[in-house]
Amino acid sequence: MKLKFKPKPPKKLKKTTLKRFLIKRTIYYVLPNVFFNFIIAYASFKELGYTHFFSGEQNLARLTLPMALFLPVVLTIDIIKRVTDAAGQGAIEFTVDEQLNIKKLMTKLSILHGVITCSLVLAMLFLGQYNFSKDYKLDATAMAVVVGILAGVLSVVFVYLPVWRLRRWMCRKSIAI
Repeated sequence: MKLKFKPKPPKKLKKTTLKRFLIKRTIYYVLPNVFFNFIIAYASFKELGYTHFFSGEQNLARLTLPMALFLPVVLTIDIIKRVTDAAGQGAIEFTVDEQLNIKKLMTKLSILHGVITCSLVLAMLFLGQYNFSKDYKLDATAMAVVVGILAGVLSVVFVYLPVWRLRRWMCRKSIAI
């Protein structure tokens, strides 16, 4: 005898506008990302008292590069999924084109966003390494704050950027009278 489990139906969303939906999602993403990335950076940097860009066991690149790669990937996939689900339920005023392959779009955009963001952060780290001397020591608390702010900025950008790209395949609902 095989047991078949039906997937749980998605939670019914309240009617709202796309703008309010995105503001709410932004708050849900920004606050935990800033908090946890700051705490993780502060806890790992506190051990040495100072840090460098690339050298040493506790360096800035070790924390920022994985965050710059994975945060845009996860946020892009999640926000596109949530917006398309809300549009499918009629919770927002837009509908998504039925011919759009959403999984292909999510995959393409998430990889693109992750690679570009990681490359930009790596370039900024190299620029910082080049501009400061080799023996320059970075304050651990200040770098933990920078990591937290970077996580917050990335959270805001990658809530709105995927939806901006998705708007190409979205149209307003027409109400029949």
